[in-house]
Amino acid sequence: MFVKKTTILCLALLSLIAVSCGNRTSKESANSASNLNDTSKAVISFNEYEHDFGKVAEGEKVGYTFRFENKGNSDLVIFSALTTCGCTVPKYDSKPIPPGGKGSIEVVFDTTERNGMQTKTITVRTNASVPVVILKITTDVLNAIN
Repeated sequence: MFVKKTTILCLALLSLIAVSCGNRTSKESANSASNLNDTSKAVISFNEYEHDFGKVAEGEKVGYTFRFENKGNSDLVIFSALTTCGCTVPKYDSKPIPPGGKGSIEVVFDTTERNGMQTKTITVRTNASVPVVILKITTDVLNAIN
């Protein structure tokens, strides 16, 4: 009798766990899909997400401006733009960008004491429907030996 009750109890608990896990997954999937299709949020859209400076001499400071547009229906706010090292400095305006408005993130890379192929990323955090965007710059730094 005890074994039968324990078996029934275990089956009931497993059924409950399976049902609750299935519901959570469905809700999470629905939330993820609605975030991408939520027209009430800001939508950040860059003209390009990568820039290659080509070959540059060691010691040069090279810059590029990534341009974007808010294609959503709510103000876009950039919370941060973080880089992989101190040799790359991003600059951006922290004022909200209205729907249809445009903005930019300027990135300056200092090649001092760098050599060879360099790839740096800029992680942009916003209030947009996709809250994190990765921008990338690359260059081939040539020193006097090259």
